[in-house]
Amino acid sequence: MKKEEKVEYVPEDGGEEKVEKKVKKIKNELKVCQKERAEYLAGWQRAKADYINFKREQEQKIADYYKFANEGLILELLPVLDSFEAALKHKNDEGIKQLYNQLKNILKNDGLEEIKAVGEKFNPELHEVIETIESDKGERIIIEEIQKGYKLHGKVIRPSRVKINK
Repeated sequence: MKKEEKVEYVPEDGGEEKVEKKVKKIKNELKVCQKERAEYLAGWQRAKADYINFKREQEQKIADYYKFANEGLILELLPVLDSFEAALKHKNDEGIKQLYNQLKNILKNDGLEEIKAVGEKFNPELHEVIETIESDKGERIIIEEIQKGYKLHGKVIRPSRVKINK
């Protein structure tokens, strides 16, 4: 067997220039392709991140929907709760008190919580002023609660109606 002979390329006159031009052209095309590839990759990564964020937002919206699905029903039950409280102020009946506590516990288990009012500093996000009166207590302190306010999972669904001092 013969050893392979080394073949040497000998360009014709001006051939080197043609080869250099072709190499330069191919290198330029490669740079363009690399730039496009980087742009496509970045675009794909942004699209993927957008999709992940969208998916997370949708999951949060669904969770919030289920969390607050009973809000309408609870708002309808609040006047019943108010009536129980009024009845207990006038007559201390153990049967009424037991029913009141059962209803209150059911609503509490569904995420309902009372807004503290009497003795607290007035907060327009939680309280609604019905009347201002003169008092020796600090400024804008709640003196009396006319109607209890409630939050559902931290969201105010009915503000407390209160009297504050000037």
